[in-house]
Amino acid sequence: MYTYTNFKTKKELKEAVAMGRRVTLYAPGVGEPKVNGTEFVVGPHYPEQHRWYAEVTMLAGVVVKVK
Repeated sequence: MYTYTNFKTKKELKEAVAMGRRVTLYAPGVGEPKVNGTEFVVGPHYPEQHRWYAEVTMLAGVVVKVK
């Protein structure tokens, strides 16, 4: 599962969510991400090597919290 924005670090993702940016997810070839609940994301996007992983909380299809 990925964020539409290709965040290079987990810190960038956390900062974007803290600033109130609309961060959404997609899952190529796997299906649709949850609208509400917990999802797990990786970054940066393929084909780059994944360097970070995060547990995110979704509300109405938008990331509202990053662990």
